[in-house]
Amino acid sequence: MSRLRKLFIGGSDGNARLTAATGVVLLVLLAAEGLTLVFGVGSLLLPHIFIGLLLIPPILLKVGSTSWRMVAYYRRAEEYVRKGPPNILLRILIAPVLVAATVVMFATGIAAALVGHGGLLLGLHKTSFIVWGIAFGVHVLAHLMELPRLVRVDWWRADRLGGRRLRQYMLAFALVTGLVVAVMAWPLTDHWHHGFGFGGDG
Repeated sequence: MSRLRKLFIGGSDGNARLTAATGVVLLVLLAAEGLTLVFGVGSLLLPHIFIGLLLIPPILLKVGSTSWRMVAYYRRAEEYVRKGPPNILLRILIAPVLVAATVVMFATGIAAALVGHGGLLLGLHKTSFIVWGIAFGVHVLAHLMELPRLVRVDWWRADRLGGRRLRQYMLAFALVTGLVVAVMAWPLTDHWHHGFGFGGDG
């Protein structure tokens, strides 16, 4: 029983470590997604779609961990209050824009992939990507310096804080789920092999 209890103990520090580790994984996947744009999304459209689908569960995990911190803070949980809120600019302006742009970007991207052509959906996808890119850049710059410290203690230099294995399992589960989603959804994008262009209208 004590082992099970220890697994779920982590508090605000554990939450910060899970958020940071998920953020690092997202940076790697988003960099790969970015390469499909740099080297020509027209010829790398299917990898672009595949990585986009793979990203969904880790993004949900990241949103979940940051939402948990926000709810705990506003519920006045002692250690979260002691830790303090995020920077007010990030909390009031950047975070809502980032979340909204992420939802629109992925929703329109998935819808365009299912429909099999561009049009309005692709236009919204591109516009939301621009908004998302600006908000995401500010978000990353605000947290970049703290990532190595938070990730190191859970993945390379374990300490006595509980919940380390659980956090690792949660992140691994998100990645495996993303891979399953991408593989299962792959047949739905088959029409992109047959004459549809990323910038075309069908």
